[in-house]
Amino acid sequence: MQLLRLLRTVSYLKPVQLYGRAFRLVRWQTPDFAPAPPRRPAGGPWIEPVARPQSLFAPTHVRFLNQDGMIDATDQWNDPARDKLWLYNLHYFDDLNAQGRETRADWHRALMARWIAKNPAGTGNGWEPYPTSLRIVNWVKWVLQGASLERSWLDSLATQARWLQANLEWHLLGNHLLENAKALIFAGAFFDGAEAQRWLVRGLSVLDDQLKEQILADGGHFERSPMYHAIVLEDMLDLLNLARRYGVVGEDTTGRWRAVARAMRSWLGAMSHPDGGLSFFNDAAFGIAPTRAQLEDYASRLSLDPVSQVKGGITSLKESGYLRAASGDAVVLIDAAPIGPDYLPGHAHADTLSFEMSLGTERVIVNAGTSEYGNGPQRRFERSTAAHSTLELDGQDSSEVWSGFRVGRRARVNGVRAERQGELCRISASHDGYSRLFARRIHHREWALAPGRLLVRDRIEGPFVSAAARFHLPAGITAQVDGCMAQLALPSGRVIRLQSSQPLTLDNSQWCPEFGLRLSAPQIAINSSEPTLETVLTW
Repeated sequence: MQLLRLLRTVSYLKPVQLYGRAFRLVRWQTPDFAPAPPRRPAGGPWIEPVARPQSLFAPTHVRFLNQDGMIDATDQWNDPARDKLWLYNLHYFDDLNAQGRETRADWHRALMARWIAKNPAGTGNGWEPYPTSLRIVNWVKWVLQGASLERSWLDSLATQARWLQANLEWHLLGNHLLENAKALIFAGAFFDGAEAQRWLVRGLSVLDDQLKEQILADGGHFERSPMYHAIVLEDMLDLLNLARRYGVVGEDTTGRWRAVARAMRSWLGAMSHPDGGLSFFNDAAFGIAPTRAQLEDYASRLSLDPVSQVKGGITSLKESGYLRAASGDAVVLIDAAPIGPDYLPGHAHADTLSFEMSLGTERVIVNAGTSEYGNGPQRRFERSTAAHSTLELDGQDSSEVWSGFRVGRRARVNGVRAERQGELCRISASHDGYSRLFARRIHHREWALAPGRLLVRDRIEGPFVSAAARFHLPAGITAQVDGCMAQLALPSGRVIRLQSSQPLTLDNSQWCPEFGLRLSAPQIAINSSEPTLETVLTW
């Protein structure tokens, strides 16, 4: 069974991903320690970019993903007891461009020297292509904001760029490859001469191809994660900033970048809650990507035109597969999307036909979120259908998520319909994710949003034993259940009534709004053997 699942998973990969994996296993390479090229003279201004959250709290005390650590010993840079993502963050050097960075300038210089001394070129987590990419960009940004690099540090930066150019992440593609391209562009613009020009040309070529592949016609990033979408949007703004500084790309290119950034900003507006924060579909959490407000402020500093505000009624992000319905101060965000590109489902969850809801700036219905990566039970839960506000059939996931970043068989969405009738917004869709269980089983779901009321109707086509519809609530909401009725009290004191055609249960669950943060939160569950289930929320 495990072999069949593996075959189902790898059957979706692109040939370049298979070649890339094989190439990484057999290739042996020596880092190039040649002196760095000269610096390129700057012609335009550098605009203050988005400031990262502080992560360095003493010369050797760091905090990433809500977990503290020390970096005063060589082995701590690659500590096997630490999660991979935490170690990656350790090598990003985000604090160089974080809030209050000026007060930590001496710490930063000591950190730079310590990293070079304790991380030999080409070895360890810090020299993997993704952290190398983010570190190159952070070092260049640091200099552009007034810092200076010693000669040995410039040489290290050039060695990193050469290493990255030889180790682009073709085996992964997606946002990783975009970060690789961005870093080569930054290094190629920062340095001058023939070698730097090769980095620049290579980065621009990869970026151009990948933007056509990865940014959909509605402006959404094709991995369908609002968090990674925001990260890539920041990348585009950074590149526009760099182009102003050095003038190394033409107006045709920057014009395309501005158009991409504008479409991505509009998409992010549609997929954000009224509180300004991200929605939790696929891998998404607060604190990793800049907020929408930060990105809009950055775009304004870059003199980009404002984007239109999201209107009421229905917003259909057709190519991404997400929909937004708004009535009064109620907003419902709906996932009728593919789990992601077939060849890159690493950040996908089994969340098909899940939804989130806000009243005003208070979230009411949520998905559980993302608190960690890796292969453990917490990661498995957070990717499962049970962790999302949708319907689970016979205890199975709607898509075959497994390991930390893999998916076998996938739910396919069809029959998406959206119509507005006066103040009523009606959206419906279905998926076949449960048909893989040796019988044709289709989950149909309809949402009908009107002033003061949301109807959620589920219908199951085909044989099944039990269905469980879950409505996850964020921490801070209290709930009381009595038979088929529930009363939800929001922190503001606002009360919502939830009524179902079947008895309700109140269960303990988790809301994971940040990496490393898991909050106890209630969920309303409806277990049924009936093919039709109706749930109504009123306020």
